[in-house]
Amino acid sequence: MAQRMGNPSLVVPGALQPLLDLSEVIGKVGVPQSTLDFVRLRVASLNGRVYTFPTEPEDKRLLLVDGWRTEASFTDAERAALELAEAVTRQTDTDSAPSDEIWANSAEHYDDVQLGALVMHISLVNFWNRVNVATHQDDAVWR
Repeated sequence: MAQRMGNPSLVVPGALQPLLDLSEVIGKVGVPQSTLDFVRLRVASLNGRVYTFPTEPEDKRLLLVDGWRTEASFTDAERAALELAEAVTRQTDTDSAPSDEIWANSAEHYDDVQLGALVMHISLVNFWNRVNVATHQDDAVWR
């Protein structure tokens, strides 16, 4: 599918830097980078945004993210973040997503600052995905 336009974050003057700044802030509150990466991949998968891996990733769990519910290699905290990511991404599917149970489970593993950062990260990944899918951007290459 041909791109409809250049990436809007590059086309709209001044749009990219605030998004990058938000990503940087989110990365500084103590949520492990691996957890943020797992969330990014899971949300992307739900949104139809494809990531390609040029070589085998250092953390092989990146390739297992879609099966996080049954893969034993994910920690309880990672599972809570992934469950929250799915609920926030699919929040239009239900009236109260994420549910109180999902929220409470996440709150057992993350303090308010980290939980807030996770919600912002999930939302920002959803934003990027929707912009890229809507404009038919090329598949993303994992860093």
